[in-house]
Amino acid sequence: MYETMSVNTVNVGIGFVTGRRSFRQVVRTYAENWEESGLTGWSRLNISIYVAYDLKYKNTSPEDYRNLDKRVTDIVDYPHYLGEAAINSERAKLTSLGVISKNEAELLFGEGYAKKRNIILYFALKSKNDYLLFLDDDEYPVAVSKDTGGLVWRGQRVLATHLESIPASDITYGYHCGYISPIPYVRYNKVLTENDFRIFIETISNDIISWDSIKQKMSDGGVTFADKQVIENRSVETVGEVRGAKFISGSNLCINLKNTENLYPFYNPPGARGEDTFLSTCLSNSNVLKVPCYSFHDGFSAYQQLLCGALPETLKPICAGRSGINDRFLKACIGWIRYKPLFVYITDRRGYDDAIRRMKENLHRVLPKISAYFGSDEFMRLPAELDFYSGRVEEHYQMFEATKLAWRKVVRYLNDKNSRVLTQVN
Repeated sequence: MYETMSVNTVNVGIGFVTGRRSFRQVVRTYAENWEESGLTGWSRLNISIYVAYDLKYKNTSPEDYRNLDKRVTDIVDYPHYLGEAAINSERAKLTSLGVISKNEAELLFGEGYAKKRNIILYFALKSKNDYLLFLDDDEYPVAVSKDTGGLVWRGQRVLATHLESIPASDITYGYHCGYISPIPYVRYNKVLTENDFRIFIETISNDIISWDSIKQKMSDGGVTFADKQVIENRSVETVGEVRGAKFISGSNLCINLKNTENLYPFYNPPGARGEDTFLSTCLSNSNVLKVPCYSFHDGFSAYQQLLCGALPETLKPICAGRSGINDRFLKACIGWIRYKPLFVYITDRRGYDDAIRRMKENLHRVLPKISAYFGSDEFMRLPAELDFYSGRVEEHYQMFEATKLAWRKVVRYLNDKNSRVLTQVN
């Protein structure tokens, strides 16, 4: 099957931004998945892994990422470990050559999740990969759906499915199931009603984290189940534009590196979330497809036994109040509220002032109830965060535009470099 896809060697990069010790087990699981999918028997496929690791996130060491299982190294063409030294070295090289300024290097390849994605994107392009698949270190290649007899688990051909569609598109992304967001299961009561929570979610969310999706999730105990029809019908969907964006997910995400004109960097305002959302706003002229493969998001690190093949018979609600759950939800809310002003500014400039005003009114109305329900006054920080980021929205917009401009310079440099190599060979 894969032999018909190309008569040439296909080079694909697998990108991980990680900070968890479970990373090596996740990579092994995916490597076994590639073998099970028949990809390792395809002689014209080279797989490289790009690992941008954060040692501070969970107090880890480089060895937690570098000592990959032999089964992985036998399959992978070459692993690239992108720690602080490697990133700083490449930044220094680009600035010394005059490709970008030090400020532009910081915008593209500095600290933060989006910038670590950019360094992976850069090295994958520099290494002449054809495609780059981003995977998260808390997502596994299985799908879970409901049936009358209980849960049904299915293995997912994640990389293989992307490879079937990415040659004819700019971006492909798949589906997610499991605990897909850091929003815990909420049991509504007199303190926090369903309508209160709806107002809060609609205030801080975008078109992806919609109330409809959260409402369905709550009715299923906080779990998102895979759609059996998606798995069985294997249909590919063309993604249309909604409010100036073609929404994608940040993982289970494949990028075609061949058409560099439609290749954009990741960005989010300092300390915010939403790097996939801002990339979505760049894709008006891109061919974006949603492909039929799921990944199970273990958003609360509660089901790592899936990596060992142990399939639970039930998926329990991750309820508010459990150790660490409320704090993670708070951090997510802060990250969302920090990026919402810029997202509205990009997609609805004329309605921006009204949108921010409504956000402030809604927060004033529901935050005391949110704080009481989750037992933390820290949620009352959100209005101040909104004031700070809405007050700097034009500055953050200029940073976003400068990041895209710097990326174009880097891409032009790599294209020129590759052209010179080809000329010398010929």
